[in-house]
Amino acid sequence: MTYGRQTQRTGLLFTMAAITLAGAAVLFVVGGKTAHAQTNSVGGSPGPLADSCGVPAQAAGSQTQGGGRGTPVFQPGRYPVKLPALSLLGAHNDLPNTFRPGVHWGQLPDRRKWGSTAGIYAGPDGKTIWVIDRCGASGAGGATCADSLLDPILQFDTSGKLLKSFGKGMIVSPHKITVDKDGNVWVADNGAVPGKGQQVLKFSPEGKLLMSLGKPGVAGPGLDEFDQPTEVAIAPNGDIFVADGHSGGGTATGNARIMKFDKNGKFIKTWGSKGMGPGEFDVVHTIAFDSRGRLFVGDRQNNRIQIFDQDGKFIAQWFQFGRPSGMYIDRNDVIYVADSESRDGRTNTGQLSLPQTGYGFNPGIQRGIRIGSARDGSVKSFIPDSCPYPYASGSSMAEGVTVDAEGSVYGADFLGTVRKFVKK
Repeated sequence: MTYGRQTQRTGLLFTMAAITLAGAAVLFVVGGKTAHAQTNSVGGSPGPLADSCGVPAQAAGSQTQGGGRGTPVFQPGRYPVKLPALSLLGAHNDLPNTFRPGVHWGQLPDRRKWGSTAGIYAGPDGKTIWVIDRCGASGAGGATCADSLLDPILQFDTSGKLLKSFGKGMIVSPHKITVDKDGNVWVADNGAVPGKGQQVLKFSPEGKLLMSLGKPGVAGPGLDEFDQPTEVAIAPNGDIFVADGHSGGGTATGNARIMKFDKNGKFIKTWGSKGMGPGEFDVVHTIAFDSRGRLFVGDRQNNRIQIFDQDGKFIAQWFQFGRPSGMYIDRNDVIYVADSESRDGRTNTGQLSLPQTGYGFNPGIQRGIRIGSARDGSVKSFIPDSCPYPYASGSSMAEGVTVDAEGSVYGADFLGTVRKFVKK
């Protein structure tokens, strides 16, 4: 039994435990019964935390609610908590799931295992899948890939066979990946070491660096700087939109804006500031365009999606898709939104591993991937997180999401795997 490391994530410290027995799924006690993350383990390259549901490591010698020592349990008669059909902010928990259980996916070479990931994107034809990996490390930001000999950018076919990889030594800690209509690969690097990171990088499909935005290794509010950029979206005319930034969730620090550049990287404009009003943000975590050229912004700490025109004019805000960690809109305006963080502070250990309110607070909602229409905001179906509620971890299941040409859904998981969900 190996108890995990401590990982800093947007100002939140949380501890995760991994139990690895010859690759078996992690088990823990829920209401007197054994429970685990329900993932088919065929294929893939899951890391040691992948099926743990992020169960916190119990401090050495600490007691359970029953006064004994050992495996943490729910308090009899109090947990687990049954979720309502509708969360407090109006996200449905009772939608149909039209997909089979997720399977671990993506065969990495040389016994390599997935580290934390949040970025995944289908190629223009929907027949290849691009993924970022934090070089086998658990965590976000910082320097997960800074000294690694591994490539953080990987391309697969839809069966999970690795086609190519690149980016070694060029990226400090990748956050999200975007593929434009020409197949070019964009990576938001929210890590930082002296002279490297805090940038947006554009690569050719073969891995040649074509463009970089931001000052390498420098975080700031300037018009040529980022503070933990999170994702890139490319407009139909080639204009570049950057979500900036990840730092300061739930606080007054850090950038909270959209940056707009022309196709050559020349700055055009920016909008947004810290807050909860229309056009204000707190952890701008994911962005995407619909077929009409409207920009959808995953305003994660505010538990909403905001919609803008390309000049920054506010159009609408939606809470019904949950807390958006990842977002993908296909050519038919079907929108896929991954909620990997919503919680209300209860834990499945009876110990306070997460604050009761504050970062990630979105009570009464089940994590998972909600699927609906970017045209009218309706939510049609839901791939639920199989981890039991209330959640112990700061993040579980998909943080990034994409879809292939066959309609299969792929989730990039902070706990260290990629899962594929095939239609029933």
